[in-house]
Amino acid sequence: MRLALVGMPGCGKSTVGRHLARQLGLRFADSDSEIEQRIGMPIRDYFADQGEAAFRQIEAEVIAQLAGQPGIVLATGGGAVLRPSNRDALHSQMHVFYLRATPEDLHRRLRNDTHRPLLQVADPLRKLRELYRERDPLYRRTAHFVVESVRPSVPALTGMVLMQLELAGLVDPAQVPAQIGAALATPTAGDALHAALSPAGSKAGPPPGMPADDTAASKSPAT
Repeated sequence: MRLALVGMPGCGKSTVGRHLARQLGLRFADSDSEIEQRIGMPIRDYFADQGEAAFRQIEAEVIAQLAGQPGIVLATGGGAVLRPSNRDALHSQMHVFYLRATPEDLHRRLRNDTHRPLLQVADPLRKLRELYRERDPLYRRTAHFVVESVRPSVPALTGMVLMQLELAGLVDPAQVPAQIGAALATPTAGDALHAALSPAGSKAGPPPGMPADDTAASKSPAT
């Protein structure tokens, strides 16, 4: 199984991703961490020295490499969806969840953040609103599912993702916590996974380009 999380900076991708990987017995990867290992410096410093275009090129190379690896939960950077090649790689090779949060909620979480280059501006809330207007349609286009991440705790968010995977026939029900609260996840328009589900609840097929037998990792997780 290959899972990816997309969404705005601060929406919880890395934290939820680690919980998901632990629950499913998969490997966790954070694209920003992988990039920093490759460039040998913090992304903030690389942004300042080389510019955003150079960073996005390295990001595309890292995502292309990670998207095809089996048995992985991948947390992507907030701007990963800006490049069509990244959107295509994620959507075609992975089961993608968009953790959606409002700019106002993100601002409350990130108002003291000093590490995200794009938010080191005079008016971070205005910047978050601009980024959201630009990126929300791209997150939805990339994702197979949307999960509202404004209020739930990390365990609840993790449970909502697992419930959607269970409903799609991609994980064993035993891997989903018994009590996870209301299921807030909804399929995006054109969602290949939900379109493949019959009213009887038959298993959904994999995203385009993913071998059908790769979903077997849900019952015998690859690590």
